Amino acid sequence: MSMRTQPNFDRVASIYRWAEYLSLGPILQHTRTHFLPALHDRRQALLLGDGDGRFLARLLQQQPNLHALAVDTSPVMLQLLRTRCHNTPRLNTLQSSALNIDIPPHTDLIVTHFFLDCLTQPEVDTLTTKIAAHTQPGTLWLLSDFAVPTASVIRPFAKLYIRALYFAFRILTGLRVHTLPNLQSSLQQSGFTRIARHQKLFGLIYTELWSRI
Repeated sequence: MSMRTQPNFDRVASIYRWAEYLSLGPILQHTRTHFLPALHDRRQALLLGDGDGRFLARLLQQQPNLHALAVDTSPVMLQLLRTRCHNTPRLNTLQSSALNIDIPPHTDLIVTHFFLDCLTQPEVDTLTTKIAAHTQPGTLWLLSDFAVPTASVIRPFAKLYIRALYFAFRILTGLRVHTLPNLQSSLQQSGFTRIARHQKLFGLIYTELWSRI
């Protein structure tokens, strides 16, 4: 797998929340938290690219026995995340590429909200394979992302919107990825099975819950 320059999300950290609300209101956050009630029995979470920590703060609040490792390449994002989570001792953070980390022992929850679309297909394949090899059956993977819906009415708008998002993040962060990877294929091939799905805006935005077989 060829190495590429990591995008710099420090540049958008301070405006990330407000830019999100200006573009889609509360839809993305509602999508992230939709399956929170299904995570009540988890003990060790691994969050990759959770941004400013709005989801993680909710997760830790609702599950007092949960510990978490949050991984991000942006030190500014990680600082925002720690502050939002009140620097709880149940949280560890790591500034690193998700592709280079060691999976913590006893991890039973993976969370990737609007993150895997920043990776190429080979990178997603590598990551899912690695995580599957270091987790036990029953491990849950919660993901949220964008998709091009099959409905012909919304499909042209969705393609344009996703293209515009990639263009904006290329300008603002240096992100070089420009197409959505097939996350479902990677997860299935790595031994995960989808157990729940919820979508908004005719499928432009979705969240899914997968379980390690």
